[in-house]
Amino acid sequence: MRYVAAYLLAVLGGKESPSQGDIEKILSSVGIEADAEKLKKVISELKGKPIEDLINEGRGKLSSMPVGGGAAAPAAAAAAAPSEEKKEEKKAEKKEESESEDDDMGFGLFD
Repeated sequence: MRYVAAYLLAVLGGKESPSQGDIEKILSSVGIEADAEKLKKVISELKGKPIEDLINEGRGKLSSMPVGGGAAAPAAAAAAAPSEEKKEEKKAEKKEESESEDDDMGFGLFD
């Protein structure tokens, strides 16, 4: 994925057909060491193809992938939400109590 992203960045930067060196330069700028074999394969697969077609093809593949969770995920999140609110309220109450206790530590300075 990183090689494809670097390839697309090079094309967007003005390189019609990015070389291996162009992509390695982009990857090294963010601290990624490129694998020459994988990079050659990506370049050979993408070479000469219009970027718009590649993006549309990728979008089509992503839309066919299952996202997971289904209808159970929103229901579980809704059920968990009230308990999270209760926990937050308890934390807030405890914090307020401890702050007031810390202020005078059980006795007044001038009492």
